[in-house]
Amino acid sequence: MHKLQIFVALDCSSELDAKKITNKLDPEYCGIKVGKELFTAVGPKIIDYIHNKGFKVFLDLKYHDIPNTVKKACKNAADLGVFMLNIHAMGGSEMMLSAKEGVDQSLNKPVLIGVTILTSHDQKSLKNIGYDKPINRYIKNLALNVKDCGLDVVVCSANDLNILIPILPKNFHFVTPGIRLDNNKKHDQQRVSSPEDANILGATMLGIVRSITEVPNPLEVLTKIQLKVK
Repeated sequence: MHKLQIFVALDCSSELDAKKITNKLDPEYCGIKVGKELFTAVGPKIIDYIHNKGFKVFLDLKYHDIPNTVKKACKNAADLGVFMLNIHAMGGSEMMLSAKEGVDQSLNKPVLIGVTILTSHDQKSLKNIGYDKPINRYIKNLALNVKDCGLDVVVCSANDLNILIPILPKNFHFVTPGIRLDNNKKHDQQRVSSPEDANILGATMLGIVRSITEVPNPLEVLTKIQLKVK
């Protein structure tokens, strides 16, 4: 049985708020995910703060641009010492290979992961932008492309694991966002899952936001989740 890793997302724009949440957590129980909102507002210094507290950092910027730009961005991101960073698989093979090349040029070698279809998307929203085939078809194609480009981790909804695990290598890892506790609302996510279900389905890492960051005692909730998925 794999050991499930949890990353708590600091989805805030304030350095003070980010530090407050970080100080309520414990690196023995989780890593921390820094996304576009916080990174754009505060910059790389928040990464240093989180590292100094002993946490692994997942830099969630989902790079998607021309290959050379993504290559340089990934090299710079890797140089920040982060544990993991991500790119959009929809950027295509050339972009993903360039991203891997950029990461490989850094002295720090973070885990590079490919994002398939955002959990905020469903079949209806994809059709609205011209993707009229079944959503599972796109997810499978993107995940296989991630593998073929030499990445070992894919980001997908827990609901997608049953179609991806059979077609990907046994040593492949799956980062599952959109994790909600049973009594939580979906908010802007469409394809969500509980921590227990994601674990049973085969997730390797979970991304959790409001379920932990919006409660008075995040560490207590985090501890309960860890006990449930052991």
